[in-house]
Amino acid sequence: MVSVLITTYNSARVLAACLSSLAQQDYRPLEVIIIDNSSTDTTRQLLARLREPYRVFYNESNLGFAAAQNQAMRRARGEWLLTLNPDVVLSPNFISELVAASEAGPRIAVVCGKLLRWRPGENPERTNVLDSTGIYFLRNLRHLDRGAEEPDRGQYDQPEYVFGASGAAVLYRRSAVEDISVDGQFFDEDFFAYREDADVSWRAQLMGWRCLYTPRAVAWHVRRVTPSRFKELPLVINWHSVKNRFLMRAKNMSLPLYVRLFLPVTWRDAMILGYCVFVNRKLLSAFYFLWRRRQAILEKRRWIQSHRRVSDRALARWFSNRPVSFPLEPAQEKRGVDSLRAARVE
Repeated sequence: MVSVLITTYNSARVLAACLSSLAQQDYRPLEVIIIDNSSTDTTRQLLARLREPYRVFYNESNLGFAAAQNQAMRRARGEWLLTLNPDVVLSPNFISELVAASEAGPRIAVVCGKLLRWRPGENPERTNVLDSTGIYFLRNLRHLDRGAEEPDRGQYDQPEYVFGASGAAVLYRRSAVEDISVDGQFFDEDFFAYREDADVSWRAQLMGWRCLYTPRAVAWHVRRVTPSRFKELPLVINWHSVKNRFLMRAKNMSLPLYVRLFLPVTWRDAMILGYCVFVNRKLLSAFYFLWRRRQAILEKRRWIQSHRRVSDRALARWFSNRPVSFPLEPAQEKRGVDSLRAARVE
């Protein structure tokens, strides 16, 4: 069974279309768990009308994406967990294609598909502009969506291993979720929102799990936060973005890897600090948050580094100034195709 986990917060404008695309999925069985983070629009009225297979839970305050997804995971019964944003619509075979691709290998913990841009209310709404085909890290520790803003010309039409996946629509293996959770948290709740998917991806890589991209699973996503819009974004989003960059590194990055990437990382850090000091001093409180949480962050770091299974040499290949990916072996790809055919026959 696949458990679909959705966190809503003032999502009324897009939620109905998301749920409609779920109802059209050709994969069964599914359960859908929805956590509402104290919406103030008409989201809760829409949720109140839902029946099985939907299970809806309401938080009295906005606990953030990370905490709400962890709540949903604890309630989920599936072997596979699909984290799904309410601003995503899925093609009818999206989930079945992800599950089939997972059969390529037992160490595949994460499976993601081809996300295109969804622009509700425009013509056309479902575009052929790429949103994400997995995430990758630059040498300065910025992480970006592979292919973002490019027209889809088939340039990402091969299944590949990538560093990680955008949290908008991604399938996680339950055994991997349990393996890399720290003190019961799969998504680190100190993140609240933003970058938590990159943090999970980095931790999974450290533990020896793999992330597979399959172009056969297609969905459309509304993208609100992009690197080019940094100065236009609300303060709260940029605050979490600054905080989470350093939080992610404090837990996952070893000293040898930092030495290897010292110049680009330090230059980027100086640019961010300079922006906080000279342009928007309200962002400086993000560093105070990290200082106040330093003991808890250190404990998380100790756990992660003591449980890692991958060397810095192996991990360093992922940090590049171009998107890095690795192809599947032919036998692995054939297993995934055969699994899909068998599932459809059944």
